[in-house]
Amino acid sequence: MKKTILSILAASALVSTPALAQNVEFTLINDSGFTLTYFYASASNDENWGNDLLEEIGILESGYTGTVFIGDGSDQCLYNFRFETAEGPELEEFEIDICELQSYTLVAQ
Repeated sequence: MKKTILSILAASALVSTPALAQNVEFTLINDSGFTLTYFYASASNDENWGNDLLEEIGILESGYTGTVFIGDGSDQCLYNFRFETAEGPELEEFEIDICELQSYTLVAQ
């Protein structure tokens, strides 16, 4: 009887546990030739870009690196990135797997 109750409690804990929130920190390397003024990221299945991830850094000039943190609570691995530049072009990258990401290098398209 004791074993059955423990099994039921363990099973219910598995069912009611929400997915772990996605918290990813990585190095952004800007080799694009442009000064990055804004960086947005969203899960690939989300149409909203979210907040500016360069807010703490400010701007990221070409040839420099910065640490970026994505902590939006999503349980997705594939993300879309959008970069706005001081020079005008907007650069977008799609379906970047952030689950194993240590660094990301942005290059000119």
